[in-house]
Amino acid sequence: MDVRQVLLLLLCAGWLRAQDALPDGPVDAVLGRNVTFQTVVGPSETFLTITWSFNGGGDLVPVVTIASGVEKVDEDYVGRVWLNKTSGVLTLGPLTAADNGDYSVIMVNNLAGTKTGETRLRVLEPVSKVEIRPNMMEAVELNSTVVLNCTARGSFLKFTWTNGTAPLVADGKRRTIKEGDLYSALSISGVLRSELLGPIRCTAGNKLESEKSAPFNLSVSFGPDNVVLAGVPSVPMVRKGANVTLTCSTLSLPAARFQWYHEDVLQSDTGSTLVMKDVTEKHSGNYTCIASNAKTLRYVASNTVHFSVLEAISGVRVAGPASLLAGNQSANLTCSAAAGTVATWAWLKDKLPLVPSERVVVAADGSRVTFDPVRKDDNAEFTCRLSNAISSDSAHFKMVVNFGPEPVVLNGEEAVEVTHRVELKCSAMSVPAATYTWSFNGTMQPVTTPVYTIDKAVYSNTGKYTCKAHNAITGLSSEASHWLVVKEEGALEGLSDGAIAGIIIGVLLALALAVAAIIYIRRKRPVQSPY
Repeated sequence: MDVRQVLLLLLCAGWLRAQDALPDGPVDAVLGRNVTFQTVVGPSETFLTITWSFNGGGDLVPVVTIASGVEKVDEDYVGRVWLNKTSGVLTLGPLTAADNGDYSVIMVNNLAGTKTGETRLRVLEPVSKVEIRPNMMEAVELNSTVVLNCTARGSFLKFTWTNGTAPLVADGKRRTIKEGDLYSALSISGVLRSELLGPIRCTAGNKLESEKSAPFNLSVSFGPDNVVLAGVPSVPMVRKGANVTLTCSTLSLPAARFQWYHEDVLQSDTGSTLVMKDVTEKHSGNYTCIASNAKTLRYVASNTVHFSVLEAISGVRVAGPASLLAGNQSANLTCSAAAGTVATWAWLKDKLPLVPSERVVVAADGSRVTFDPVRKDDNAEFTCRLSNAISSDSAHFKMVVNFGPEPVVLNGEEAVEVTHRVELKCSAMSVPAATYTWSFNGTMQPVTTPVYTIDKAVYSNTGKYTCKAHNAITGLSSEASHWLVVKEEGALEGLSDGAIAGIIIGVLLALALAVAAIIYIRRKRPVQSPY
């Protein structure tokens, strides 16, 4: 009979008082690693004998015994156990599957007391081969139900799911999780594009260890969404001959395919841009693009854009009469362009906006201005400005209205001293400019300028000067007269204007009396008969 059997007999007979020597179990450990069985002992306790035994479901097997300082190890555990002779703590390893079972210890410190304990060792399979496998490799947003199956090797496994750092848990609606001993299945119905971008990880583990799967991502096909057609300027007018590029964009995975329509007619271009070079009027109209996705089988139309192709205005010309007579004629000014579509007309008179009136009428389309009748103030430069959304051009016309001469104005000295210079100035408003003739006391003078000059006045220059203005186009004439008195030197010094006027009047009266006397004498002279 060995020491362990003797101790058991003593315990059964009640001669030794038993106490619990092991903490509550079971004790879990990983296959291939070591396990340590801790004991519950006081700091000052010493033991005469310590015995550890194993029961794997058959006979009780002694593992290791220490008695009187001598250690005895069962041959099956040589090199695999380490026993602390003071505390009774046992380390066993590396573990095999056969080490599963119950372990007991008996620790005797004297005939009055002993400690015993029993616990179960569970040798766990290491966590390994944690893998995620999807039920499909291609998913369509909102249409597909994706199931991610996570499998692993190990004992007493628990599974968790994460997307990045955020946990993935069941919501009882679109997302459910089904678990077994060695797997976990995450199911997402009506999957969204962002849900599986990941990285998705599955973690399998027990209370001893855990392992994560490799990161998993699944691209979810979606779109086309937000199909936008752009490229037309804010003012949807394009100059003829320009290049126009329209761009269609959308959110889509895989990349969308595009079809272009002009006035509902399919075009040959299939890219995201439609390039039109050297556009003409035939390119005007409505444009739409349709984006499609080969995976989702969805077709989505963009917004419709419209633009018109306009030819720039050029070759503007204003036509009108070459010459007119004021007050007697009417006139039409017409404006036209050699090329381009005219949207607006504007008329200017001497660079200021033309103001219509009952006499000046602008046609409804702006292409003609009628003056009825023309007046002298219609002598001006008229400008016609034609515009459309992309261009403008203008032309000028100088309208000539002949008039006058209007009343002649004759200015000059009324009295001068002998030898003084005399200037008489004649003027009259007239188009074309008037021609001038002068007479002195009824006698024509060889002067045809508007200024009559006497370098040194003499007494005989006293008299009546008449200026006549004539317009060769209108055929009209107008004249004015001026009286000049030549006085002796110093005669005008200190004279007031009234005195000078009195002298002039006196001279005029004397001159009139002289003329009357001459006429009277001629009438009284007898006429001799020729026979």
